[in-house]
Amino acid sequence: MLRFTLLVSVIAVISLLGVGIWGYSTMQEALRQPINVQQPTPLEVAPGSTPGRVLGQLERDGVIERAQWLRRYWQLQMPDSVLQVGEYQLEPGMPASELLRRLDAGEVLRRSVTLVEGWNFQQVREQLTRAERLQQTLDPDADNSEVMAALGLEGIHPEGRFFPDTYQYTFGMSDRDILLRSYRRMEEVLAEVWAERAEDLPIDTPYEALILASIVERETGVPVERGEIAGVFTRRMRIGMRLQTDPTVIYGMGEAYEGNIRRSDLSQPTPYNTYTIDGLPPTPIAMPGREALEAAVNPKLGSSLYFVARGDGSHVFSDSLPEHNRAVQQYQIRQRAENYRSSPAGTDATGESGE
Repeated sequence: MLRFTLLVSVIAVISLLGVGIWGYSTMQEALRQPINVQQPTPLEVAPGSTPGRVLGQLERDGVIERAQWLRRYWQLQMPDSVLQVGEYQLEPGMPASELLRRLDAGEVLRRSVTLVEGWNFQQVREQLTRAERLQQTLDPDADNSEVMAALGLEGIHPEGRFFPDTYQYTFGMSDRDILLRSYRRMEEVLAEVWAERAEDLPIDTPYEALILASIVERETGVPVERGEIAGVFTRRMRIGMRLQTDPTVIYGMGEAYEGNIRRSDLSQPTPYNTYTIDGLPPTPIAMPGREALEAAVNPKLGSSLYFVARGDGSHVFSDSLPEHNRAVQQYQIRQRAENYRSSPAGTDATGESGE
């Protein structure tokens, strides 16, 4: 009887050992199995999802096999893990163990959207509508004031209020989220820059610095020129000279602008036409970056009051009107017989301001 009991016990132990070995082997096979996708594919984990539901759905979709073994592995090895909502990248040939690791680590897929220096608010809105899998919560037909109200920023003019940068987002985030992050970022950067401003500026508030920086941003694509262009505008404001800068004219024209500024446009009054108004326009005309903001509050010292575009993106700076007129003659009038594009200056040889 004792021998029989011992034999049964040995058989039971061997059976359990065999089951254990089989279970371990089966679980390892489940973990090693390659994910069945042909190209990188996002896996959405919605709020309320559990590992069992996610793995079960993947099995039903033919992406994995032995989902119950993977679920058991999760329960045994990651009992305290919280499944993070988001998108996870499934890659061809990736083992199921890597999928579990990513789920456990919360390595959600991050996308990005870039808001570019010099863009106006309409361009920002259009960019957000093109952002891949960014939730669209703002009415595309709403006007700008309605959009700002939807952001909780009612009564604030949107132009220039958003900081140009690349913003990352994850599954479930919205256009509203990006705009609010960008708005707060601009407030932070503007406050930092304003705190480091030069003395005796002809501007009195951070908002005026934002307006001036937006003009500087639109006037040049050459970073090293921003300080000098800001210096021209600063000196002009100090002596009561009009800014006479084309980007403000273009902004004031709105949809009427078709790619060229005519002489009649320069004399057409708008709240933004700095050929017809004194000082700064009422709002920014675009999103300035940090370098343009820094230039606006720390303009380069000098004596130039004029600048004209060379045609390659850079400018020639002049101290006097005769010197400026010669530069205009060289870089503008001889190169273009009509639709001369003007910019900051006094009256030049053509009867317009030069850029």
